[in-house]
Amino acid sequence: MAGDESTEIEFRSDVTVELIKHAASDTDVLWAARVSTKGESSLAEVEADPERSKGLINFLMRDRHGTPFEHSSMTFYVRAPIFVFREFMRHRTFSYNEESGRYRQLEPVFYVPAPERKLVQIGKPGKYEFVDGTPEQYKLVTEATEESYRQAYRAYLEMIDAGVAREVARTVLPVGLYSSMYATCNARALMNFLSLRTKREDSAFPSFPQREIEMVAEKMEEIWAGLMPLTHAAFEQGGRVSP
Repeated sequence: MAGDESTEIEFRSDVTVELIKHAASDTDVLWAARVSTKGESSLAEVEADPERSKGLINFLMRDRHGTPFEHSSMTFYVRAPIFVFREFMRHRTFSYNEESGRYRQLEPVFYVPAPERKLVQIGKPGKYEFVDGTPEQYKLVTEATEESYRQAYRAYLEMIDAGVAREVARTVLPVGLYSSMYATCNARALMNFLSLRTKREDSAFPSFPQREIEMVAEKMEEIWAGLMPLTHAAFEQGGRVSP
């Protein structure tokens, strides 16, 4: 029976990011840039001079010649709370496919902030600062969210048991429910995402991302840095600005 009270609910405070497939390397940037002066022979020259290649990528990043960075592709599997995906969708240079609550019963996996997650917001819009909460605040957040999740999922299962369509029953579920998706982007789109969704002191422009989407961004950046180390280094050297 779907509405069995023994249904086990899982609480998580992390996110999952995996690289599913890719066609992404620094070489993709180099041959795309050199075709403007070398034509088809650009393919034969990209490995000839590593230092020159590094210099070319730095030049392209510094002077914001962005199109050579679009000749790459990375597909990530992301599992995170739904509210993270709502922020993700603002990045329209990505392609997305998310799991459907219309066609499958959603699993009871919910987000609860970890103890190190800052809870208190100080300041005005555009100048927010987040600080640690008290033990009492963290206890309240944990207990309130877990009880809310249990009640919402119980109502969801009750409706499904009664024959209500999944697409209707899901309306009671909160945005703290975990979902999963494939997200595909090129290096230029990813750099734009990282510039907005990570907070770094060495960034040319300040960014104030919500911590949960920053957790996803950090994992994506770690994977990308391994695929395109010269491009990643140039991105950091240039103040983490997308070309």
